[in-house]
Amino acid sequence: MGASSMIVLILAALAFSGIAIMVAKIITKSTTNPQKGEPYECGIPTTGKTWIQLNVGYYLFALIFLVFDVELVFLYPWAVVAKATGWFALVEIIIFLFILFTGFLYAHKKGALKWM
Repeated sequence: MGASSMIVLILAALAFSGIAIMVAKIITKSTTNPQKGEPYECGIPTTGKTWIQLNVGYYLFALIFLVFDVELVFLYPWAVVAKATGWFALVEIIIFLFILFTGFLYAHKKGALKWM
């Protein structure tokens, strides 16, 4: 159960995703409609230039949200086995949270958390 199982897992993921894409292409009919290419904004027809440049701060805010959201994914398994592993797990999670909190303070200091 080493590299060979990882290769099998990657091949299975590629096969399943490839099969799903092929089935979707076969089943759905493709039609060309000029309305499909138009930008959609809550049912209101767009006016003016539709290709605008957005502030990069929105993407930065979203990435910071994802970092702290993924943190919760790592906290759940720790919480399940925390009692069984003892003090070592507590020290590890304190170090983990300290690193994340340091990153949060850095982002806050740089102004990345201020909404535009």
